Amino acid sequence: METQVLQSALAEYFAPWVQALGLKVHGFDATSVTLELPQNPELARVGGMLCGQAMMAAADTAMVLALINQLGEFRPCTTVQMNSSFLRPLSGQGALVQATVVRAGKSLAFGEIDIRGANDGKSACRASVTYALL
Repeated sequence: METQVLQSALAEYFAPWVQALGLKVHGFDATSVTLELPQNPELARVGGMLCGQAMMAAADTAMVLALINQLGEFRPCTTVQMNSSFLRPLSGQGALVQATVVRAGKSLAFGEIDIRGANDGKSACRASVTYALL
């Protein structure tokens, strides 16, 4: 897989409002993809904190890219379950969203996501997900 392939998948497979998050492929390895979610005042809630909705959209998007990376191609899928724990507020910095495929079977895939501050590297949110592979 190449960074350009994963980056172009953002424009090809995701809705315009997801593209408006400004996500950039930061890196990847055999089982994970890391996206950068830049700091953006339009994604902040009162007090300048990154809103949970933006974090969950970025997490879901990163996991789809991790599945593309793992499977070697885009395969239609849908989120079945997403369980998130917000550990601390994230403000004054962008976020790194690392999605790791734990297991990808024939019909289901499971993953873990860590969202951390782009500057301080501290975890702000953890999520576990289940996807139906269509």
